[in-house]
Formats: sequence, C-alpha cells, structure tokens
Amino acid sequence: MHDVVIAGAGPVGLFLAGELALAGCSVLVLEKEADPHSPWRKMPLGMRGLSGGSAEAFYRRGMLRPLLAESGLAPAEEEQVRPSWVGHFAGTPLDPADVDLSALPYRLPSPALDGIMTSLEAVETVLAERAVKHGAEIRHGVQVSGLVQDDEGVLVRDGDHEYPARWLVGCDGGRSTVRRLAGFAFVGTEPQLTGYVALATFADPGELTPGFNLTPAGMYLTMPTPGHFGVLDFDGGTYDRSQPLTREHLQTVLRRVSGTDVTLDEVHLASSFTDRALQTTGYRRGRVLLAGDAAHIHSPLGGQGLNLGIGDAMNLGWKLAATVRGAAPDGLLDTYVAERHPIGARVLDWSRAQVAVMRPDPHSRAIQAVTRDLMTTRAGTTYVFERASGLSLRYDLGDDHPLVGHNAPDFRLADGNRLGELLQDGQGVALDFSDDGRLRDVAERYPVQYKAVPAHDDLGYDAVLVRPDGIVAWASDRDPDPGSFENALTRWF
Repeated sequence: MHDVVIAGAGPVGLFLAGELALAGCSVLVLEKEADPHSPWRKMPLGMRGLSGGSAEAFYRRGMLRPLLAESGLAPAEEEQVRPSWVGHFAGTPLDPADVDLSALPYRLPSPALDGIMTSLEAVETVLAERAVKHGAEIRHGVQVSGLVQDDEGVLVRDGDHEYPARWLVGCDGGRSTVRRLAGFAFVGTEPQLTGYVALATFADPGELTPGFNLTPAGMYLTMPTPGHFGVLDFDGGTYDRSQPLTREHLQTVLRRVSGTDVTLDEVHLASSFTDRALQTTGYRRGRVLLAGDAAHIHSPLGGQGLNLGIGDAMNLGWKLAATVRGAAPDGLLDTYVAERHPIGARVLDWSRAQVAVMRPDPHSRAIQAVTRDLMTTRAGTTYVFERASGLSLRYDLGDDHPLVGHNAPDFRLADGNRLGELLQDGQGVALDFSDDGRLRDVAERYPVQYKAVPAHDDLGYDAVLVRPDGIVAWASDRDPDPGSFENALTRWF
C-alpha cells in the first residue's frame, strides 16, 4: 500500500509528488497519457508564464536554477529588486516600471521576484526528475476508472488493476475523473465565450496586428512565434467542442473577430476552451483530496491556472506528509481547504472580471475605457502586479500581526544563508535575529530548523517562524515571547 496515490502527472501532481516524497512518503503517480512528450507541452503551444509566487515556490525547493536552465534562460546576474514583467489585464498590457515598490512592504531582493516564461515540458521535466529522485514512482498510460474509500484508505482502480493507498489526491485536470467518482460538487458560472489557440500557416500574415487586439467582435492575440495565435469569440460558449476543429471554422471565427479577410493555408495544431468558471465546494471528501484544475477551472486569461495549482500543491504537500507520518497537529490537514479554497474563488472572480470587461457590447466597452485608465496608473499597475504575481497572498491565520499569513521575505542572514535556501528540505524555519538563542530551547522540541543569527535587513523584526511552504506563522517585533512562539509551533508543527 502506498501512502499517497496521485492521479495526474501534470505540474500540480508532480509538484505534490515531489513534496510528499521529500518528506519520506511512498508516492505513486498515475497518468492517463501514455506519452508525456506532446507538441502541446513544447514551445510555442506549451508556453506558460510562472508568476513571481510560483517562481518563489521553485526557488524554495531548489528548482529555480534547473527550471531556468531547462527553459533556456540564464539566472539573473544580480538580485532582483523590481519586476521586469507584469503582464496584462483584460488585454491591456502594463508597464513594470509603474510598479510602486513602496507598496510591497514585506519584499526583499530575491532571485524569484519576477515571473518566468517557460513551457509545460520544461516545468514537468524538472518536477518529474525531482519527484523520482526522492523516491516517487510515475506510471503513464494508467486511467483511473474507479475508487472505493473507507476510514483507513482508498482503493484506486484502473480496469482490473488495483492500487491501495492511505490517501488519494486528484490532480487530473478540469475533467477530473477523481472529482466525479468521489462525488465532489462542482459549481460556478457557465461560459460566455469560446476561445481558440492554434499554430497555423497564413497566406497573408500581415493582415493581423501583433499583440492583444480588442475588437467590436471579441479579441485576438498574435504571438511572436509565426503562426501562433489566439481568439476569443463571445458566442455564449455554444461551439460544440466535441467536434473536430476544422480550418474552415477557425478561419471563419478569426475573420469575424479580427475584421479582416485573413486566410489560413494550413492549421497544424488547434484547440478550444471556454471561460466556464467552476469550483468544488470543498477540496476534501474523506481520504480523497483535490488540487489544481481538478478543484477549480476558469478561462486562461492572465495565466492564473497553473500558478493557482502550484500554490495548492505547495500548501497541501507538507500538511498531507505530516498527516501521513502521524506528526500533524489536530486539524492541520483541514487548513488546506480553509486556506486555498478562498484563494481559488478569488482567482475565478479575477478571471470573470476580465471576461466582463472584454465583452464586445457598449456597456463593456465603456467599462474597458475606465478600466484601462485605472489600470495604467501607478496604483493600478501595482494592484495588478500584486494580484497576478501571487505576492499579495495572505492567509487568515487568526493572528493580527501584519506579517503573519504573508509569504516570508527572503531574509539574507549574516552567516551567508538565505531563507529560501533554508526551506529546500521542506522543513519549517525559526529565525531568531537577536543572536542570543533565547528561543532555542523551545524550537529544539519541534521539527523546525532554528537559526539564531542576525539578518542584513530584518525589516524591524526580532524573530520570525516560517512554515515549510514559506508562509509566516508567527513574528515578533521586539523581545520575542517564548510562550507565544511555542503556541505557534504547537499549532503548526
């Protein structure tokens, strides 16, 4: 029997597998696709943007440099203090020079401040290598077809094969079989549009304007890679996506939306999507949990889906591992749902807001104009950066200290260590900047690293307790109280 079976070997399932295996759990990943190498995972169709928050997760597990190398990117020569990319809101590109750094009070220079343009293939390669290195097993060509659970575990079926486990996590995408078999309620809003992404050869590529283009009929986007484009057709989501996507249909939609007579000579690859925004009412039923698109789906506008899933895996991994080992405080696993479900709902609303702004009708066009004016101000650009990067994330941990619940700053310690590097083994970290060891006796009774050493910039804090996922669990501005410190340790460790 495995400790955990994970359905789905996409980025979320692989990230979670690595987290669990790192903590010593026996992990089996089942993936229905027989071949992990697909054109949809490679550039350009597999291009994905990892937000600053996701880049930080890779950094905190020692995977940032391998990911940059796999993506053909070089590490930054100097520590980043300003983002070089913000992205867009509803098709309006934003200037990173307009980000107000003073509005980010808990940030310090870090190798992971910025996002990364990469590919699914690069992300999955790095994550799979890490998971296997720590002992996880990955099996391709296995389709989950049934499950039965009781108080002791879950029996996962693939035809005549059975895979017993103590826990099952569905990371099997927007059409999740695990979600359906386990009986999760999936609720939300129905689509307003059909989107298309394709790689094609144009007879007349000059007909289309580069970049984002909002039109009276929708939106189209042309990428730097020749022939790579996307289209949003506000048809109410009525296109039958079960039908083959023909060149004629794609050309008709592109002509109508772009207002041109552009001609497609050949379509090499194409797919469709909608802006249906749905979320399960909870992420756990007994010994079955969900993460990533299995728990929430929305339009790909703004590239939030992958990043939301990485956040799920980072949050769930250490909590489920502690539960498997019997070392989890009461209610620890329940905090996964309590913390991540509101984040998922917030991202779905972010997606809905962009769709509402982009609708090709007079009311939405009026909102577009106002939104564009607001979003391109310094405050508006900073707001979008905080939301889209994940760097404004704050969990409600029941502590009104302003730092608690936030992503921890990447403190650089006087001994040469950085917080992000200390988190690579998946343990929590207690930082005592007073250098007098006053919290040592308490910390040594818990599974955390204790570092009593000054920081080059402690932001005015005397001590900080950081969870394995990099979230601040407790902080003290002056004269740390060992009692409150131990209360926080007891709650999380």
